[in-house]
Amino acid sequence: MNIGEYSVNNKVVSWLLVIIMVAGGVYGFERMGKLEDPNFTIKQAKIITLYPGATAQEVQDEVTYHIEEAVQLMGQLKRINMSISRPGMSDLSIEFKDEYKAKDFPDIYDELRRKIADMKQKLPPGVQGPLIIDDFGDVYGVYLALTGEGYTYRDLKDTADALKKQLVLVPGVKKIVIGGEQPELVYVEISRARLGELGLSMEQITQVLASQNLVEDAGKVRVGDDYIRIHPSGEFASVKAIGDLLISSSDKRLIYLKDIADIRRAYQDVPSRLIYFNGKPTLTLGISMREGENVVAVGEALEKRFNQLQSIIPVGMELQAIYNQPTEVDNSVSSFIVSVGQALAIVIVVLLLFMGLTSGLIIGAVLLITVAGTLFIMQLYGIELQRISLGAMVIALGMLVDNAIVVAEGMLIRIQGGMNVVKAAGEVVGKSIWALLGGTIIGILAFSAIGLSTDNTGEFASSLFYVILISLTLSWVTAVSTTPLLCALFMRPKADAADAGNPYDKGLFSAFRGVLKQVIRFRWITVGVVVGLFLVAGMGFGYVKNAFFPNANTPMFFIDIWEPEGTDIRKTRDDTLQVAEFVRQQSGVTKTTSVVGGGDARFSLVYEPKEASSAYAQIIIQTEQLEQIGPIWEAVADYMRNNLPQLDPIIKPLRIGPGRDGKIEARFQGPDPAVLRGLSEQAQAIMRADPETKEVRDDWRSPVQFIRPLFNEQVGRQLGITRKDLAIALKSAFEGKDVGGLS
Repeated sequence: MNIGEYSVNNKVVSWLLVIIMVAGGVYGFERMGKLEDPNFTIKQAKIITLYPGATAQEVQDEVTYHIEEAVQLMGQLKRINMSISRPGMSDLSIEFKDEYKAKDFPDIYDELRRKIADMKQKLPPGVQGPLIIDDFGDVYGVYLALTGEGYTYRDLKDTADALKKQLVLVPGVKKIVIGGEQPELVYVEISRARLGELGLSMEQITQVLASQNLVEDAGKVRVGDDYIRIHPSGEFASVKAIGDLLISSSDKRLIYLKDIADIRRAYQDVPSRLIYFNGKPTLTLGISMREGENVVAVGEALEKRFNQLQSIIPVGMELQAIYNQPTEVDNSVSSFIVSVGQALAIVIVVLLLFMGLTSGLIIGAVLLITVAGTLFIMQLYGIELQRISLGAMVIALGMLVDNAIVVAEGMLIRIQGGMNVVKAAGEVVGKSIWALLGGTIIGILAFSAIGLSTDNTGEFASSLFYVILISLTLSWVTAVSTTPLLCALFMRPKADAADAGNPYDKGLFSAFRGVLKQVIRFRWITVGVVVGLFLVAGMGFGYVKNAFFPNANTPMFFIDIWEPEGTDIRKTRDDTLQVAEFVRQQSGVTKTTSVVGGGDARFSLVYEPKEASSAYAQIIIQTEQLEQIGPIWEAVADYMRNNLPQLDPIIKPLRIGPGRDGKIEARFQGPDPAVLRGLSEQAQAIMRADPETKEVRDDWRSPVQFIRPLFNEQVGRQLGITRKDLAIALKSAFEGKDVGGLS
């Protein structure tokens, strides 16, 4: 096909291209995945190991050290982010190299498990685990709170379970987790004086209780033609059944357990995690979607199912959204459509002013065709609509019309000069096709550093490059095909075109030529002005806040509360609820969610739940408008500083993209903990001396208190008591002993 001839074949190809792009764009927009954030591989894993009774130093020396040694044998390891050795628990957070992608991680996690399994024989007796957690990528985009005035946690849990069983069947739903549930326990409190009178020991009762509900295979027996399983009775089915358990005393008398013990059913005395929504005890439901799903469509299906399930929610219980990703995504897509409409309107208005009605409408149509084609190819290659790809589309809108304007303007001038439309199309395309392609490639390459970056930021923002690559490439294709087609169809020469003369010798062209002559004449002044403007811009750039990713537009922020290390979780709960109550009194606050004892479900890809700790809590605050966050932020910071000075809070916005709480971090390494702590305190003092710093802390936290009973080994040996016996007795006296569960 000769590029200088705009023949019938060219028109057929152009029309076919238009039909494919428009139809494909409609199809792709309906079918493509719609998310809040791009799919992003969280290249981390956690290894949690329990070592009950051990000190932090014993955990470090006997557990954490060996796990670190095993992990460091992996070639894929980037670094051990943090290893925390607490009394009775080791918590390692590891990060893998940026070069690995999502498809590599199943094999990486398998190798990690093999390394840990090979190391387990080095761990001391009594160690529980290690447990490897690698499901960091699960995002529970629908995050709900279930509350009920006057209802117990058991009532809430039963309702949450019923909802979970129904909602997990909704197409597109991957997994549902329930947070904040409180385990129920049966407490058997026995009078030691009464045990002494009857000649019974605690071990005897413990053994009987433990064995009563123990599941054992009683075998099978043939009865006629059947082979029937044997299942003895006697297991505990209720708290009352525990009280009716018969205990044999030293004089062979049978005594009911309820006669010597107080038996009650209650929630765990010291909870591990508590959640409150607007100050009310809450269970949360986190709902994640399958990869590649249209989140908006799944959200609509969930909303429909919620309405159908209202009958199973008891009167007085409320199910409210803490975070609703489908709504956020729908708003983002709607905003994108508005942006496309605005861009189209601006293009048409500007072109109407400078090029006339026909050119404005033609270039506007080409813009829409290009956007449609971009959506079609995005859907084919699995690029979802999310905040980065939508941002790329909005950025590209201003560049997509450039190629079309060059072709349309060239044809307009030639047609107005009396040239045949087919010849004008061939001449304009023939002279500008490669120049336009070169300019398009330069525009694409400007964003290549983002798309080709191998680090976490590059992976998160890679769709920015690919969307611009697709859209600008299509803008060149439509400029040399669709634009000439539409211009040939709708542009007509003026009646006096033959006598009009050169159109570049009048109007704006003539004025621009005059200005350009003066600029060239006084070239050194022009260069000086340009250099001066560049220097002024460089100075002004220093006053612009630098951040690769801005904060989210969602009116939400967080307060991370840290009590002194070792604080009882109930004290943390009381202080957290006090702060949350103050927050709700501020104008514009719509709801607060308080999570005490650790993080909860990852409801957004960029939200990072913290590790479990009785001294930690987080308040999730939502406001009516984004602008209201600033005053509330300052008010709550002053309140905590004046009324709860023992707290070590962090107030932070909802970020877009990966990042960390601390903007500046320093790490000290060495063999002596005392020296390291001293260096940390010196560094913190230096940072606090700068008036621009805030929230300065270290990750070792404060030293904790402990009680150290002095065991007399000589007397213990004479009495037949070991250090282990002492530890078991103390634990039983203060915390009790787990001896089984109800069936």
